[in-house]
Amino acid sequence: MFSVLLILLFLPLSSFLVFFLAGKKTNQWVGGIASFITLIGLVLSIVLAKELVNSPQHFVFEWFSLGKKSFTLSLQIDNLTLLMLAVVHLVALLVHVFSISYMHDDAGKWRYFAFLGLFVFSMLVIVLAGSLLLMYVGWELVGLSSYLLIGFWYEKPRAVWAAKKAFLLNRIGDAGFLVGILLLFWQFGTTEMSVISYQLSVNGSQTTENGLLIIGLLLFCGAIGKSAQFPLSAWLPDAMEGPTPVSALIHAATMVAAGIFLLARIHFLLTPDALLVVTLIGTITMLLGAYRAIFQTDIKKLLAYSTISQLGLMVMGMGVGAREASLFHLLTHAFFKAGLFLCAGAVIHAVHSQDMRQMGGLRQKMPVTFFAYTGCAAALAGLPFFSGFLSKDAILVEAFAWAGRNGGIAYFIPTIGLLSAGLTAFYVARQWRMVFLERSADSKSANPDEHLHETDGFMKIPMVILASLSVFIWFSWNPFDASHGWFFNLFKSNLNHQLHTVVAIASVIVAVTGLGLGYLCTFTHSAPSLVQLLAQWHDQLKASFIHRFEDAKQWVQLLREHDPTTDHFLFLITPMQKIAHHLSYFDQRVLDVTVNGFGYLTVITAHLVGRFDRMIVDGIVNGLAWVAGFFGNRTRSLHNGQIQSYFVAMLVGVLFLLFWMLS
Repeated sequence: MFSVLLILLFLPLSSFLVFFLAGKKTNQWVGGIASFITLIGLVLSIVLAKELVNSPQHFVFEWFSLGKKSFTLSLQIDNLTLLMLAVVHLVALLVHVFSISYMHDDAGKWRYFAFLGLFVFSMLVIVLAGSLLLMYVGWELVGLSSYLLIGFWYEKPRAVWAAKKAFLLNRIGDAGFLVGILLLFWQFGTTEMSVISYQLSVNGSQTTENGLLIIGLLLFCGAIGKSAQFPLSAWLPDAMEGPTPVSALIHAATMVAAGIFLLARIHFLLTPDALLVVTLIGTITMLLGAYRAIFQTDIKKLLAYSTISQLGLMVMGMGVGAREASLFHLLTHAFFKAGLFLCAGAVIHAVHSQDMRQMGGLRQKMPVTFFAYTGCAAALAGLPFFSGFLSKDAILVEAFAWAGRNGGIAYFIPTIGLLSAGLTAFYVARQWRMVFLERSADSKSANPDEHLHETDGFMKIPMVILASLSVFIWFSWNPFDASHGWFFNLFKSNLNHQLHTVVAIASVIVAVTGLGLGYLCTFTHSAPSLVQLLAQWHDQLKASFIHRFEDAKQWVQLLREHDPTTDHFLFLITPMQKIAHHLSYFDQRVLDVTVNGFGYLTVITAHLVGRFDRMIVDGIVNGLAWVAGFFGNRTRSLHNGQIQSYFVAMLVGVLFLLFWMLS
């Protein structure tokens, strides 16, 4: 099985290398070959699932060692791994097939499919990793792949800016993730998750609660970045500048789900305090994402904010202890949200615009797209008989059960979850009506009826498959409860059945209310629509805040929209310039003054020491030498080799001796 695993892992990497090295020569057949390679990967994933379900496997090998410390890499296969392998390959295959037609006229198809291969390889590294060190390698490769695919159309300044923005914001989260991995290695001597789990079960009392809290929150930083959680969620809507199939694969089904996958892997490490932080971050993200989606007129940005909201729901589920329910929603969301993005891509391909105000009336012109979108949208809105209802309901049931155990203010968490579900249904109905039903005058002038057409088979088939996978029957025979379906038999969970009926009824009421309001408020001729009123209140509140906190605005404007006329406001450049300015001031006025002061003091001291050395030390030594030389020169004349000089000297000496004796 290990050989099959290696083949599965390196197939997409080989496609990346071949396509990238061959270049434009592969443009004619690159889509078909890339799709076939991904199909092989899906088949191998199914084979592994049949052979290894409920039979965990672990493969460990040493990477390198430093002294007595050994750094190991490992591949881990369990039920979660098998599930993610199937999801990644299935969605990737459908995106590849869709892209054959969508990218047909693009001259850079070879780059596009090469980057997709690199991304699939990177995602497989994350999914198969048994150690956090290896997962971090895949984590960074996924970030690189995302950067390349978001900025694929590099001739568009906004696409380049969006790629930089995504890369930088992810680096912030990844930095915390890396520090957490290093602290984990320092604490346990390994990054192998199975070993750490065993050590905690045996020696849990020896590990400090605060240490685990810090490590857990730092590891959670990685999930905040990749899964676009508050406050690092701003990159995902702008990442829609990349090709739409990329949005379906990376920003709806797989890459953004990596943060949820990470939380599932490290859930045993998270302390109650860490889980509370996870719950709060997920709840804030869920509500803000749904709220921001209401005001969007860009078809892809609305789905991007929806993705942020749904990821927040999954993170909230992880925080309240609904690990399996969150993974179930990850599975269902991957299918219906990828389907929505592909439908959006088909619409954009037909009308050549992303503005929903220029759409409308597409139900007759694009019936297959309408059918697929309606099914996926119903799942997103949480309507019964669709997968989204089953998975959302499972999380909300666990959230209410968690609130019941904690009491009091804890009920705000599941209540906000219900409110967000209502907002989701609201903007789903609004988008559905704007795109496929009524047609405004602006839409007719921008896109005459004769220009609108249905997509071809390469684009239809993936949309229909994903829409079909949004129906409840694939996950449970019971359209109202998935607790006895195959997923919760595969991932054992103690679902709270006492609250299920009440929560399900409340969820249906909220969804139907949201759908009705969204449908009614989309086009209103006699009075301002609810969305317009909310937008006006939002703009007034924002203007009031900006006016009141004008100075603070300059510092909180980290996520400013890209403006091609003011390049100095490119993402993060302005605050970095301010930080650099203050650091330069500190460098010149403090560090330079201190260093130069020590330099001047050293020079003055050296001059004083030099003068003392020359005038005193050298003076004494040179003076003694001069005296010795003076007397030596005077006595030298006495030793001239003449006998008469010696007699005179002897006579003088005898006379001095006699004089001394007589005296």
